[in-house]
Amino acid sequence: MVKGFSDNEVKNNTQNTQIKEKKGLAGFLKGKKFTYTLPGKKQINIFGSIVIGLNIILVLLVILYLKNQEFHDFVFNLGR
Repeated sequence: MVKGFSDNEVKNNTQNTQIKEKKGLAGFLKGKKFTYTLPGKKQINIFGSIVIGLNIILVLLVILYLKNQEFHDFVFNLGR
């Protein structure tokens, strides 16, 4: 028996937690032997830097494609 609670209140509390089913990723991983942990700040910063860097490279290539005729011809002939 939990201190400060009667037997009835404790039984009702355990029944309510059993009715709720986990949804999404938590429900999928419920029976599995591995757990999912959220990435840390360092890992988030690394992936964010990679994404921003690749976006900058993409924008520069698009500008180069539109402004430089030789690069435009190179990409056009590469796609043939």
